[in-house]
Amino acid sequence: MENEFYREYKDRVMPALKEQHGYKNDHQIPKLEKVVINTSVGSQSDVKQALEDAKTELALISGQKPAETRAKKSISNFKLRKEQAIGAKVTLRGAHMYEFMERLIKASLPRIRDFRGVSPKGFDGNGNYTLGVSDQSIFPEVELDKIKRNIGFDVTIVTTARTDEEAKSLLSEMGMPFSDRAKKPAAQAA
Repeated sequence: MENEFYREYKDRVMPALKEQHGYKNDHQIPKLEKVVINTSVGSQSDVKQALEDAKTELALISGQKPAETRAKKSISNFKLRKEQAIGAKVTLRGAHMYEFMERLIKASLPRIRDFRGVSPKGFDGNGNYTLGVSDQSIFPEVELDKIKRNIGFDVTIVTTARTDEEAKSLLSEMGMPFSDRAKKPAAQAA
């Protein structure tokens, strides 16, 4: 069964991008490759319990079992030992990725209080976008009564776009609500 969000990408977004950027071949059109959700609990006093809570929340949000991330080297000031479990991550591809993106864009981001759009500055220069989420309670899957601690995480959207401009137009066409805050100060200065 084909995901509704993926069908919308094929039926509406692909033709719009083809016209917008003048692609001659359908394989040139940028698409989503994967979504990586990453969290770290390295600074918590009770790291083991915080890590279990983070893994539970990530599993609820993503629908997949998260993998533990470990410290690459020891840092004594942070009480960090090499190979110590300090975080968790989930990599979503295919149908799970499109389901997550649909929930993120249509249900979760609008639940943020005083939301005016996501920052257009999260691109890395290679067509990938990273978005920081400071509170897991914006996701409808998370029950507010069961939240023990706030867990922030990063959502990295990896695309096949070659430039940030192509990636931004892809995500905009898919419904990502970019803010225009970066443009306002320059317009006011003129």
